[in-house]
Amino acid sequence: MIVKGTYFQNSSDKPLVYGDVEITNVKRRRLRGEEEKEGVLCEPVIVGFCGTDKELMHMGSEGLLTPKFPEGKTRLINGHEGIVWVPSENRFAIVLIRGGDSYDPTRYTEDETYFEYGCDKADGLFCDKQYFNPDMLLKIPDGYVHDGKLDLEFAKKMVFPDPYGCMLFQLERMEDLGSAHIFRVEMAKHHCDEETARKLAKDDIFERTVIFGLGTTGMFMGDLIARNHPNAKILFVARSSEDSDKVRFALRETGASYLRNTYESESELAGAIIEKLGGRATMFIGVSGANIEHRIAFEHKVLGCNGVYNSFSLGPKIEFDTMPFGFENHLIFGSINFRQCHMEKAIELLAKSRYNEIVELIDKDEFTSDPIGAYNNKIYSKGAPMKTAVIWNKKYINF
Repeated sequence: MIVKGTYFQNSSDKPLVYGDVEITNVKRRRLRGEEEKEGVLCEPVIVGFCGTDKELMHMGSEGLLTPKFPEGKTRLINGHEGIVWVPSENRFAIVLIRGGDSYDPTRYTEDETYFEYGCDKADGLFCDKQYFNPDMLLKIPDGYVHDGKLDLEFAKKMVFPDPYGCMLFQLERMEDLGSAHIFRVEMAKHHCDEETARKLAKDDIFERTVIFGLGTTGMFMGDLIARNHPNAKILFVARSSEDSDKVRFALRETGASYLRNTYESESELAGAIIEKLGGRATMFIGVSGANIEHRIAFEHKVLGCNGVYNSFSLGPKIEFDTMPFGFENHLIFGSINFRQCHMEKAIELLAKSRYNEIVELIDKDEFTSDPIGAYNNKIYSKGAPMKTAVIWNKKYINF
């Protein structure tokens, strides 16, 4: 079937184009042990733009996208955040992006496979029609469809289940690893049993938390830590002005503190972070995408003894001196995934949130007339909103 859509390709000057593209109904399985199923034809309604899309566009300009293409194709239809209409079922759905021949796609192993709609080996949502595994079309909550159309403000929130679900997974990982990392310290400190110590450690690992960077992922991470660990002291560090809309929104939603990075040296910034926190960090979360993250944490000693470093940025390299690293007992981890339960929980939480307030819309014609220019000059420009989305099919939206 030929449809209109945007797609990535290996090209130095046209890594992302809009035009006719052929879609095929490929059998896929959600998890190992389940049967492969043909896709259900859906119509994308609203789609969000993600930093991953921009990174894939850069990969295409450097000729590095071949491993990401669906089998037998030389292009990848992008888009992995949004809502689709399922004509055969007369309902709206949110696409579960990650699946494959694996028991848990977040922890696939060497003999397992995975795919991600719009990102890796499977076409995504930026097209007029697309096929998706029927088991991966998640329900939306009741009360947001009227006369067969989606409420616009609810639809704007639903460009976030993918990154928010990923942050729920991050929270789970930090709790699991953090509690295992320091529970013996809690046992010695409180003279308690292991079960009690693990519960204490799960909370105490967030005692002084630095979130280095303030995009949507950083904001969501702060939101979830605050919801689940109300005694945590959370500090966002970024370059945006204190009175910018995104900073004010983030602080209002999380109750966190903020430190603007206007310092001339990294050592001055590190000192200001420690002072603002009231001590060295127990948890350092890097989401800025900049190499300064690891230097602030390790070289300038913002991360304290027994601290955890969560690397969520794509691109930066992490370096550390093995002597203090070993003696200060640091733990470093990184993972970028989520399971279906995370995404379903994200949908539930987001439906009741105010995150629609940080989503701005780009006109579909403006995007499709110059996709590369839209990414570079509007969606991810210096003055870009926190989140941009496009209504792909206006007939399904209540304005």
